[in-house]
Amino acid sequence: MVSKSSRGPGMTAGGSEAEEALLLPEHEVGDPAGAAPGNASVLGAVFNVSTSVVGAGIMSIPAAMRVLGVAPALALIVGVALLANVAVDFMLRYTRGTPSYAALMGGSFGRAGAKLLNVFIAFNCVGTLTVYLIIIDSLRYTSAVSILLAAVFMLITMGIAVYTVFTGTAKMPRMLPDFSTLASPFELFTAVPVIVVAFTFHFNVHPIRAELSKTSDMKSAVRISLVLCAAIYAAVGFFGFLLFGDATMPDVLANFDRSSGSGVPQALNDAARLSYALHLVLVFPLLHYSLRVNVDELLFPGRRPLAADTRRFVALTAVLMGLLYALAIAIPSIWTLFQYSGSTFAVCISLIFPGAIVLRDVHGIAKRNDKAMAAMMITLAVITSSIAIASNVMSSIKGEVKGVSAGAS
Repeated sequence: MVSKSSRGPGMTAGGSEAEEALLLPEHEVGDPAGAAPGNASVLGAVFNVSTSVVGAGIMSIPAAMRVLGVAPALALIVGVALLANVAVDFMLRYTRGTPSYAALMGGSFGRAGAKLLNVFIAFNCVGTLTVYLIIIDSLRYTSAVSILLAAVFMLITMGIAVYTVFTGTAKMPRMLPDFSTLASPFELFTAVPVIVVAFTFHFNVHPIRAELSKTSDMKSAVRISLVLCAAIYAAVGFFGFLLFGDATMPDVLANFDRSSGSGVPQALNDAARLSYALHLVLVFPLLHYSLRVNVDELLFPGRRPLAADTRRFVALTAVLMGLLYALAIAIPSIWTLFQYSGSTFAVCISLIFPGAIVLRDVHGIAKRNDKAMAAMMITLAVITSSIAIASNVMSSIKGEVKGVSAGAS
């Protein structure tokens, strides 16, 4: 896990003061004063990155596959994973002085850029943590088990799906979209933010990198993690859609709550739901830490470290938890949160901001291909997000809930 002694994700907007420093040597990590390097291995970094990537977004992958069909959904997962890898590569290449995402934004766009990143990370974390609470709340009537892992959830889902194939009760998934169920072809774009949210982990890149004994290994760790996570997303999406077909809910755990209808004992359905609970419970404090640090930097800039001020720490934690619980109660649909969070905050953090840093190129190191790729990333992000937002706004005006109506029928 990432130690709290490392620079938190986006926790300081003042890192731009070190913008004139040379590129970090291979073994230099931490602050510019020369903190001792970490001792984590590539495997440890892969674990940390994968934990940052695989979150509540996995629950809506089957619903995204229902909207798009299997083939386009798999292509979208691979495409977003590739863009995430490019974005992280840009971030690592532009890291100078204080290694943090906020320092990158501060170096390119000044204090306002760093503050904007803090705001977007805070809102993104609020949305994601609210989803966590909604999902955890849906598990309140099931008994606890000792070992619950995201990988177990995938394996159990896969096992149940394979069982339904052999028993002849499987609902063979569509390979392409069913346009007859769509109010408009533009509705397909509403699945894009779900995948973008599922690959938004960029604010944890520098803290994880700081733990490595050899910081140049971070690129390899990220690539391995993205391949692993993309495989998990593809498997969960496919087998979840195979199980429930067009009845797939935006939160696939709700389908297991209703029983898979496959003749499999209810205990296995409960196990599939419970297998993801521990992952959420363990990741929740880490993501809440990112939220708390960014909000503290916004509200109390220049104050002593939050960890050294117990009263401020407790008060801020209590207020944020109260806000999250209130939002979880008021917004019961995770699809709605993913739509708007993915189309705004997540897409900026994961694609638009890294691309903008390259286009700004304050250090003069970008090649022509880099700028072309950065411009393409920003253009794709803006176009798809704008269409998704417009489609969701129109559906809200019409009193519809895109992505939910088909699954609830």
